[in-house]
Amino acid sequence: MFAATNKAFGRLDILVNNAGVYQFTPLEEVTENEFHREFNTNVLGLILATREAVKYFGVEGGSVINISSVASSVTPPASVIYTATKGAVDAVTRVLAKELGPRKIRVNSINPGAVETEGYRAIGIPGSDFEKQAAAQTPLGRIGQPRDIAPVAVFLASSDGAWITGETLRVAGGFR
Repeated sequence: MFAATNKAFGRLDILVNNAGVYQFTPLEEVTENEFHREFNTNVLGLILATREAVKYFGVEGGSVINISSVASSVTPPASVIYTATKGAVDAVTRVLAKELGPRKIRVNSINPGAVETEGYRAIGIPGSDFEKQAAAQTPLGRIGQPRDIAPVAVFLASSDGAWITGETLRVAGGFR
């Protein structure tokens, strides 16, 4: 994918690490398989994708945007694995910002709250008590939409965000 992008456009200068999986279960139901499934996708996948992508970033650098979650700071019950993966994403973001900064590659994280995505719909959250509680705890009174997150990613990828690296930006309607 990265080689094809480089061939088509002559360079790669933006990577958005947006792949993620989750399953909310109480501690008593945590399994090794679920731990590895979430960490392999949410953390290892992000690291490997970034490692490959930066091979194609030119001397002008670029921007890596990791999609994390407010779960890393809100720490909801029954989310021990998912929250751990998103805490790791935030830490990886800060490490890679320092490591890749000398190559003019900025690395930031967007930490959304509940956002209506395919995964959100696939596990049946729309209309659930979880959704009602999340909306009630959000000062803006609603669940986020992809259109709420995308402009922040565009900003971070643009020259307007040229002095921002190693940051986690909460985009969660005020949810704490």
